[in-house]
Amino acid sequence: MRKLMRQLFGFTKDENFMHAIENVEVLVSKVLSIFMVAVILVAIIDLGIFIVKEVFTVPYGKINTTLFKVFGLFLNILIALEILENITAYLKRHVFQVELVIVTSLIAVARKIIILDLEKVQGIDIIGLGIAVLALSISYLIIRSSNAGNRH
Repeated sequence: MRKLMRQLFGFTKDENFMHAIENVEVLVSKVLSIFMVAVILVAIIDLGIFIVKEVFTVPYGKINTTLFKVFGLFLNILIALEILENITAYLKRHVFQVELVIVTSLIAVARKIIILDLEKVQGIDIIGLGIAVLALSISYLIIRSSNAGNRH
């Protein structure tokens, strides 16, 4: 009983507790990276099937709409790769890299803009996307310049 009590009290010490939390974070990150690899592989297969079915069977003159769908699928894979890079960077350094998160967000907004159907969207949506791009770009410049200042 005393041994169990000592172990419980030892676990409640700050450094032991933080070590246990870090182990959980690493385990979750590894599981997420495995799932993300699976998602990327499925997305690549989906893209391949879509290209074979749609691009090569589309009648002449209708390729533009199909190309926008293909670009959207490509960007989905790029976003997934960026998220995987975020996870692996966390596993390597145990720090979230804000620059990677902002770049991933910019790719996601760019994807939204590329696949946007201008006939179905209101002006306020376009303004919102423009503000998002501007805010993310400014954030990226600030983070990039502060990281460059830290390197010198």
